Amino acid sequence: MSTMPSTIAPDLSGRRPPALGGFNVTVLKLEIRRLTRNRRTIIIAIVVPVVFFLSFGLNRAYDSHRAGHGNVSAFVMISLALYGAVLATTFGGAMVSIERAQGWSRQLRLTPLSPVAYIVVKILTALVLGACSVAAVYIAGVLSHKPSMSVGLWIATGLSVWIGSLLFAAFGLFLGYLLPAENVMQLIGLILALLSFAGGLFIPVSQFAQVVQEVAKWTPMYGLNQLVHTPLLGNGVDWTWAVNVVAWLVIFAGGAAWRMRKDTARV
Repeated sequence: MSTMPSTIAPDLSGRRPPALGGFNVTVLKLEIRRLTRNRRTIIIAIVVPVVFFLSFGLNRAYDSHRAGHGNVSAFVMISLALYGAVLATTFGGAMVSIERAQGWSRQLRLTPLSPVAYIVVKILTALVLGACSVAAVYIAGVLSHKPSMSVGLWIATGLSVWIGSLLFAAFGLFLGYLLPAENVMQLIGLILALLSFAGGLFIPVSQFAQVVQEVAKWTPMYGLNQLVHTPLLGNGVDWTWAVNVVAWLVIFAGGAAWRMRKDTARV
């Protein structure tokens, strides 16, 4: 009787973990491609903010009313660009909830991609979608010829909105790990609408009652909303706005890392 040839186990002692925890441009491209194929996300992140701007930002009265170094139409455009960027980055981050339900996160754990690298990939992917949202609203503003401000302010405010939306990329990741897939997308729209109103994005906080004004200053959208309009208004930066943004970024990023560790421990 012939015997089966013995197999020699490969020597894995010399293998080293990949650099940067497995992060690479190929993985990032794959994630961006997967996100952009979701039509609902694209419509919400890009089409909706543009429609809002065309509906509420082209009032003829806004052309002649000044707002700092520009006009009111420019102020409204910045507000709606921020809303679009926040929608985009939050939805982009929260997609992790659906991926968990579909088993994609479990498949990624079989690869050399580390949890930290995975979080970085998801945040960068969300920021790409946020950049598309900001660009769409600003292009609509250019084509409408309504917003009035210098070229430098177009660039400064656009970059401020995009970079600031990093806060809500972390927020989306936190929600994605916190909420089940069947509820997360429905709840995000409601949560962001409430945070936008509370932070003065749609209605100036100064029009609220005094008690509500004090509460609004503690909400995640408040500091970011004030900071992105500062280049246009030229009224200086209050240090409490920056503290607000940094504090909420730490809370959301810490919450996402905490939930991810618990999720990884279950698998």
